[in-house]
Amino acid sequence: MESIDAMNFGAIARKKLNLLAFMVMAAFTLAAAPQAVLAQSDEVVQAATAEAEETLVTEAEAAGFDYYGPEMIKGQPTSSEEDLWKSMNFQDQYTETGQYALWMHDAILIPMVFIISIFVLFLLMWVMFRYNKRANTVPSKTSHNTVIEVVWTVIPVLILVVIAVPSISLLADQYETPPEDAITIKANGYQWYWGYEYLDNGGFEVISNMMPESDALDAGLPPQLAADNRMVVPVGVPIRLQTFGADVIHSFGVPSLWFKIDAVPGRINEKMLIIEEPGIYYGQCMELCGARHGYMPIAIEARPLAEYNAWVQSQPGGMTRAQIEAEEAAAATPAPAADDAVEVEGVRPPVSSMEDAPIAGEAPTQDTSPTT
Repeated sequence: MESIDAMNFGAIARKKLNLLAFMVMAAFTLAAAPQAVLAQSDEVVQAATAEAEETLVTEAEAAGFDYYGPEMIKGQPTSSEEDLWKSMNFQDQYTETGQYALWMHDAILIPMVFIISIFVLFLLMWVMFRYNKRANTVPSKTSHNTVIEVVWTVIPVLILVVIAVPSISLLADQYETPPEDAITIKANGYQWYWGYEYLDNGGFEVISNMMPESDALDAGLPPQLAADNRMVVPVGVPIRLQTFGADVIHSFGVPSLWFKIDAVPGRINEKMLIIEEPGIYYGQCMELCGARHGYMPIAIEARPLAEYNAWVQSQPGGMTRAQIEAEEAAAATPAPAADDAVEVEGVRPPVSSMEDAPIAGEAPTQDTSPTT
């Protein structure tokens, strides 16, 4: 009996242990299942994200857009070691207004300043050597020379008129109002970086900071002028450039495009800008705005309109103006009413009211009009 009881006890113990082991395995499986599901979902999300990013890059590359390299830099300062005269002169101009202003400076102002300076120097030297005390022991008492007084009054007036005519034209060009179809880009000045808001292309904003010096040198770009994100604009298209100061007064200026426009908190300034050639143009904040004022470079990349549209479509929320106009037209088009009847030749329209329905017991009205 003892052996039988021992055998029964062993069988019962084995059953209990098997049940306990099954319960432990089941609990482990249930605990591991959510982790596996989460890991699988993370892998799915990562794969979907990578696929979306690859699709976005592929679309941008398929559209033919790739950021310009250092060989396309056109607007930047020139060092004295490279060219001493050019380092002291204006940068090459790539807008019509800038070219006109540079012509006025080189062809009108500089020659006049040179001629007047030489003439005044000659008068000073002549008076010093011709009418000094040793050459004229008895000083002259001549006064009120009418001819001289007329000459030194009329000639300066003529000089000012010659300078005023092109100056007024230049001022008018710099303050010309942008046309209605101009592309609006808003430059927001922050402490201490720029944000470029594309109001006519979906309203997205590109944040631009100064590129680290090591990264700029590795890319062959000028340090303290290169930015991690450039302001991409179209070539040959009127741009409504707006500026706004988000915190303090900044100033948005690019010397090679001949403009400087303040970014003031509480108000929006704007000007029309048309860039004539594709390339990279550098500028800087030109208003003392705080501790890191010297670390707010401006990098503008001008591209043909098709490439600009490709870049816009590669940005989150970016849309071309054609896409926006198509969406607005589709939203403005009224949907056809459900009860509108369309009359087709040879087909009678459906009965739309009880007045047109035949009365019970009466034969429907026959159409006795001759057919053609």
